[in-house]
Amino acid sequence: MPTMFASVRSGAECRGGVLGYPLKSIYEEVAFLAYHFHWGEDSILRMEHEDRRRWVKEISAINERRNSENENESSH
Repeated sequence: MPTMFASVRSGAECRGGVLGYPLKSIYEEVAFLAYHFHWGEDSILRMEHEDRRRWVKEISAINERRNSENENESSH
């Protein structure tokens, strides 16, 4: 696994399965989780792909609820 992470960090493209996951998406997920949870890059990259996507989804849902609540409050 560490070899795969080194390849991802260097920008190498892999084909097939999760290894074929778009590099741009990995960077977006890492940045999103690091920004919101202040987790380190290594910790995020060690997560299983599905776990990382789940955290992104959960944080997005929280942000959407907060934005909706703020919009409702400012319309009063």
